[in-house]
Amino acid sequence: MSNILKYFVLLILLNNCSLDTKSGIWTNKKKIIVEKDNTTKVFVNKKKLNREFNPNLEIKLSSKLISNSFLNNLTNNNNRVDYDGELKKISKFKFSKIRNFEYYEPELIFENDNLIFFDKKGSVIKFDSTSKILWKKNYYKKQEKKLNPILSFGKNAEKLIIADNISKYYALDIKTGDLLWSKYNSSPFNSQIKLYKDKFFIIDFNNILRCFSIIDGKELWNVKASDTFIKSQKKLSIIIVNNILYFNNSTGDITAVDINNGNMIWQIPTQNTTIFENTFLLRTSNMVANSEMIIFSNNKNEFYSISLSTGNLNWKQNINSSLQSSIINNLIFSITNEGYLIITDSKQGKILRITNIFNLIKEKKRSKIQPVGFIVAKENIYLTTDHGRLLVIDIVTGKTKSMLKIDNNKISKPFILNKNLFVIREDSITKLD
Repeated sequence: MSNILKYFVLLILLNNCSLDTKSGIWTNKKKIIVEKDNTTKVFVNKKKLNREFNPNLEIKLSSKLISNSFLNNLTNNNNRVDYDGELKKISKFKFSKIRNFEYYEPELIFENDNLIFFDKKGSVIKFDSTSKILWKKNYYKKQEKKLNPILSFGKNAEKLIIADNISKYYALDIKTGDLLWSKYNSSPFNSQIKLYKDKFFIIDFNNILRCFSIIDGKELWNVKASDTFIKSQKKLSIIIVNNILYFNNSTGDITAVDINNGNMIWQIPTQNTTIFENTFLLRTSNMVANSEMIIFSNNKNEFYSISLSTGNLNWKQNINSSLQSSIINNLIFSITNEGYLIITDSKQGKILRITNIFNLIKEKKRSKIQPVGFIVAKENIYLTTDHGRLLVIDIVTGKTKSMLKIDNNKISKPFILNKNLFVIREDSITKLD
């Protein structure tokens, strides 16, 4: 039999097998459902927004002011914070310098009027409002201290939950700092920590969402979002709404699971994972939610609004930002990596105004400066940068009114509690009224 004839016979056999459902060879045949794309494409091109739009449009807010926006915020939406300070330096909370501070996204924990943070050897420090140390505890072995662990925090009224980038997680009595329990994970952690009732949730570097008991640290369930060797370039985020937990992973997937058992409800990919470059350098903002939608953006010039209940895409915009946004009424406040404040209609995804907020920075330096984080307050927006500046931006006009020098290096995003504003530096916390 000639080679051509052999190939012809083989082709017939393969075709017959693939079409035959009675032979038992193909028993798991499933109907593939292709849903129509209902996405509202506001802009078709992918060009970055780097010029002003409607700069004379005034934005006047009448929304309620929030005073406890940074206390166990399950939706990551800081909304409009009750703050209108004069930005006079009050005090510093000092600790030993954290190495490679510019690569991390530190979170500040508040307990009544007290602050909780850590130093370069992993010591957990509790300060009172006058910067006096109430307690300082370290539960790391000598070799672990040399690794300079970076800590993430979560809390309730009684316990402080801590997880780090060297695979350890443990709980302290928040009043005394005494160790309650301590355990190790199979890989380091790289996400926010969210506490809900008697459980806490965190994602590790293997893209596994893990649910632990607050009582003893026992793992209750886990969900692996994807198989990938790509590690996130940015801390991953978690939100909780109506007993459903939503989280992202290093490849840009958003997953919704039942908070009680981890059963998947829906999952939506946002990146083409077959293209290595698409995910390797991906930096995604924290997800933010209200009662209807999840919003998030990335450094690939993509801003998404997703239905909270179904995971369907509401709309997608060309906004290049890895900063957490804020939803206030029907407006979304975002700041791009290039230094533009963008106000977007949350329902339709239409951009209402774009203003240049780096106008007080010399043009030669603008391309070298990155925004770090911001909050929308009573009259102003407060933005920090990676060259140690705090910008005060007028909400009504979108113009930067003043710029305060905090440091020469990166400072954290701003935190607000009890009419005071806090920013973290590599060796201290600065408090301003």
